[in-house]
Amino acid sequence: MNSADLAVLRKNLPLYPGVQGREKYFNAAVLIPLILIEQQYYFLFQKRAENIRQEGEISFPGGKHDPGIDADYLQTAIRETVEELGIAEEKIKIEGRLDTLIASAGVLVDSFIGRLEIEGLAELSINKKEVAEVFCLPVSFFANNPPEEYKVRLMVEPSYKENGEEIVLLPARKLGLPAKYHKPWGGTKYRIYVYKTTKGPIWGITAELITEVIKHLKR
Repeated sequence: MNSADLAVLRKNLPLYPGVQGREKYFNAAVLIPLILIEQQYYFLFQKRAENIRQEGEISFPGGKHDPGIDADYLQTAIRETVEELGIAEEKIKIEGRLDTLIASAGVLVDSFIGRLEIEGLAELSINKKEVAEVFCLPVSFFANNPPEEYKVRLMVEPSYKENGEEIVLLPARKLGLPAKYHKPWGGTKYRIYVYKTTKGPIWGITAELITEVIKHLKR
């Protein structure tokens, strides 16, 4: 590399830090919907329909970012919300966004806070193929009731067995990597939040997003 190459490198470096290797992750976008009920804001949640991934779990609307359709992650969040809740796009008013969440299992989540300008849930026409039901819980409930905290252990497996056959993903021995990488390694403990509600447990990514919103409410 010479001085000219260095100039090219300097020119091509990002102006603002992002997520390196983002394309290796599952990229998703979520809307955190707020509804005003009797002068108090409520979170709107949905319970996932049966026979889809994460069936029966409580979440915010959202889904996978599709660069072939979506200009950015905000458009993903809005598109998924419109599809899942049956709400007109013009009734979603974006208030801002949270930092990108790096979740376990290789998932990146960009989330946006949006007011739904509707009088009640009856105005929604939910997609029954994806959403079993929707409901609201007051933001104040989460502000006044911190989540329970747990941990799970994350491991990296260079190989695994399937139907009695070993599937090698990283041939560590053949590559001459240190012996400790010939078998599963890691063991990092990953924090899990769980809110206990009258509608069931709210945990994982959804609980992380709620906790972050509440953190930003502190004055």
